[in-house]
Amino acid sequence: MTTLPRLLAGVLLAGLAAACSAGGGDAGLAAGPGAAHGGAHAGTPLTVEQLAAKAGCTPRIQVDAADVRTGYCETGDGRFFVSTFTTEAGKDAWMDAAPEYTPHLVGRLWTVLGPREVLELLKDRLDGDLHLKDHRTNQMHTAGS
Repeated sequence: MTTLPRLLAGVLLAGLAAACSAGGGDAGLAAGPGAAHGGAHAGTPLTVEQLAAKAGCTPRIQVDAADVRTGYCETGDGRFFVSTFTTEAGKDAWMDAAPEYTPHLVGRLWTVLGPREVLELLKDRLDGDLHLKDHRTNQMHTAGS
């Protein structure tokens, strides 16, 4: 079982790696305050605060960089981290550095990291895809797609 401090350290290190990585396509898709729909596939991306509100919490911002923002949340569902990115390349770099074999809820320019049980509860509210295995392998499984 991964402890909260280890999850936080992993998220912080991954956020720093993404913030330092080179930007890619989608540079004009920054998650701005006017974002309306943060679904996994369409619409303007949501901010950390908007995703957290949909999950039922007010995030404690842990990383506030130009390319990535991460907030920590704790609700009745459990504890989790919400990260938003300005580019798909930034999100991919974060996922490359994220803890292997830890489930992620993934949407357009965002990820949520937490225990699978928590992600299952958040999946419909956030309209995300649940990634159950390391995304770098060909055997990645996306639940509910």
